[in-house]
Amino acid sequence: MYCPFCSHEETKVLDSRLAGEGRQIRRRRQCTKCRERFTTFETAELVMPRVVKTDNTRQPFDEEKLRYSMVRALEKRPVSSDEFEKALGSLVHHLRILGEREVQSRLIGQMVMEELRKLDEIAYVRFASVYRRFTDVTEFQDEIERLQEISDSTAKREQMSLLLDDDDNGK
Repeated sequence: MYCPFCSHEETKVLDSRLAGEGRQIRRRRQCTKCRERFTTFETAELVMPRVVKTDNTRQPFDEEKLRYSMVRALEKRPVSSDEFEKALGSLVHHLRILGEREVQSRLIGQMVMEELRKLDEIAYVRFASVYRRFTDVTEFQDEIERLQEISDSTAKREQMSLLLDDDDNGK
């Protein structure tokens, strides 16, 4: 690493610590020539897949674009920033571990809708209306009915598992 003060190419590391919630390494360095001290941050460079749009154009994955679309859907909804960041982190993590060089934008949209459905149903419908390009009120109504069916089946499954757990404990 070159010294930012004198451009000498030899520096020594005085201290290393984790930073950025364990995603970075903070290194305190000193130039062996001018003795000035400075801090560097080291992060892993992980390659995200390219996004294949519906018109078959390809573009680099843009986390800020994903963040913006989710924030818009969650606007004025009772979702904490911690919950939001956790959902966004989960999405990015899932995209990274797919191990694919390219991912269809449709898949990303479906993943976003699933995360939003878990966070807030209103945000889910908002995002779905833009993502699926709803043209009239009946499409909103159909999506809400589909969401209610999913919620009802999930509630029934949870109730059944509780009943099974009670029966198992009673035996």
